Amino acid sequence: MSTRQTKTRFAPSPTGEIHLGNLRTALFNALLARKEGGCFLLRIEDTDRERSREEWVQALLDDLRWLGLDWQEGPEVGGPHGPYRQSQRGDIYARYYDALEFGGLGYPCFCSDAELALARKRQRAAGQAPRYPGTCAALPPDEAQRRLQAGEAASLRFRVPRGETVAFDDLVRGPQRFASDDIGDFVIRRSDGSPAFFFSNALDDALMGVSHVLRGEDHLANTPRQLLLLRALGLDAPRYGHLSLLVGADGSPLSKRNGSLSARELREAGYLPEAVLNYLARLGHSCGPEEWLDLDGLAACFSLQRLGRSPARFDAAQLQRWQKQSVERLDAASFAAWLNASRTGALLRERVPEAQRDAFLACIRDNVVLPAEALEWAGRLFGEPPAPGAGEKAALRDAGPAFFARAAESAGEDDLRTFAKRLGEATGRRGKALYLPLRIALTGTAHGPELARVWSLLGPQRRRERLQAAARAAGEAHP
Repeated sequence: MSTRQTKTRFAPSPTGEIHLGNLRTALFNALLARKEGGCFLLRIEDTDRERSREEWVQALLDDLRWLGLDWQEGPEVGGPHGPYRQSQRGDIYARYYDALEFGGLGYPCFCSDAELALARKRQRAAGQAPRYPGTCAALPPDEAQRRLQAGEAASLRFRVPRGETVAFDDLVRGPQRFASDDIGDFVIRRSDGSPAFFFSNALDDALMGVSHVLRGEDHLANTPRQLLLLRALGLDAPRYGHLSLLVGADGSPLSKRNGSLSARELREAGYLPEAVLNYLARLGHSCGPEEWLDLDGLAACFSLQRLGRSPARFDAAQLQRWQKQSVERLDAASFAAWLNASRTGALLRERVPEAQRDAFLACIRDNVVLPAEALEWAGRLFGEPPAPGAGEKAALRDAGPAFFARAAESAGEDDLRTFAKRLGEATGRRGKALYLPLRIALTGTAHGPELARVWSLLGPQRRRERLQAAARAAGEAHP
């Protein structure tokens, strides 16, 4: 660990919604800072002028706050190293561009996209790794100046030293070594004047005092470039750790096709932030106890040594498990507020009579993981229950029409135990043979909330109607 204060960062580009991989990166950086009593910084890397949008900036701020990942330095919070949007840091970048050019470490490149593509094609054909061939590296300064004054478009490249080895100790993957001859001079300022990622990302980390950077393994090859750049500028580099790739159940990179969800989609579906945090904290990280933990607990068990190098596989069932635990931890008022605030909340209020709302919530809470399931139970109990499936129909046939006809006669009995005892005595059925067909007749499914609560919620009229309908259905199956 560095002797300076631990400062981590999350530096998203506002070009779309934050998905699970981004959320995990933000979480791990926040947990490391929290554990070390350090600072978690947020920086908006909005240098892509065409794709960056203000609505995505606000969305990502909202998403992080929803998860409880509050930042101690950055947008809307402030700090000593602002501004925290790269689009507002142009004057800062200009000073460092000038320093590199003055020292002969930056030079204008006039190569077009077509020329660069052709060079890469030739290199691949020769079995070489594509890299900049150095076309403009030896241009005489007066010629370069003349072309610039003539209005010719040029990017700015960093002159990579030759014959060196760039070595660093990755926080996740251990010792790493890269030959500078394999890198090639890279662009640090695009021809439109905007900073390239290699430059602005590394520079801002150094200027903002970031000590540790946890980011995806797809950035591993970027690190030697950024280390060379910061060394040339005389700036301290953070320590880098590259997180394992997040993959779907099929082993391919996580995407919409195989389960990836955005923070907005998770929130709108009704996932609780605590569930998402508990799940993500264990994706590619062995968190220790498999018990539900709050943010402080997750931070306490977070360790760089527990970060895995193998791809982390997304498992929707595990996310559901943590969601179930999080819902179970809600008290009655919080459970009601959660459902009421969901996108199904208005429909729930329409379908469930206000006088029965508390009883309904108490009835279903052990059978609800997401709000959509509460809406389904509202339909089953206060609307027309869905038609039973093949297995449920078989149970109705087995019970027979006489069983349900007898049950319908006693549907006015409010105490389920008394009702069931009389029905059992009259029909000779006990246990599962008695209660399973009753549950199916009343709810359309073989599984669900405590039957006594369902019995009470339905009331005499609906109980009788459903039992009579079951008798007709069973009779149709027994010609």
